[in-house]
Amino acid sequence: MRRAIYPGTFDPVTNGHLDIIERSCRLFDEVVVALLMNAHKTSLFSIAERLEILGEVCSHNFGAKVKVKSFRGLLVQFTSAEKANAIVRGIRAVADYEYELNMANMNRRLAPEIETVFLMSSGSYSYVSSRLVKEVYQLGGDITGLVPAVVEASMKEKLRT
Repeated sequence: MRRAIYPGTFDPVTNGHLDIIERSCRLFDEVVVALLMNAHKTSLFSIAERLEILGEVCSHNFGAKVKVKSFRGLLVQFTSAEKANAIVRGIRAVADYEYELNMANMNRRLAPEIETVFLMSSGSYSYVSSRLVKEVYQLGGDITGLVPAVVEASMKEKLRT
């Protein structure tokens, strides 16, 4: 079985993330969306909230082909423990590529049996990031079409705007 890990903080999950998950499903038999638990990062949604939102969105859109899990520590250790043979990363721009290339090379050094697969963002999502979505929403901008409806509703509830 070809299994891939798609890691991230997903705070919140965007339609750009979902596009990468959908395209990963065409390449792999199973995709594990892996939510990184990082205590040093301030998040809008808690780990539990992000797991719930991701679980709802992924089960609705992708069924049993996508699993949602959380992890701490090194990504390659989690990837090995999940018996996955690849890590999927989305690339929006050159700046993403430079960062992701360094991470992929370090991961290859730590676990040469695990491949990193880069997927270019679809043009319609190449500018979308979780950080930018939160900022636009908090300043009163319209994020319709950038995030799933459940995310927009959760942001409205969380930020009470």
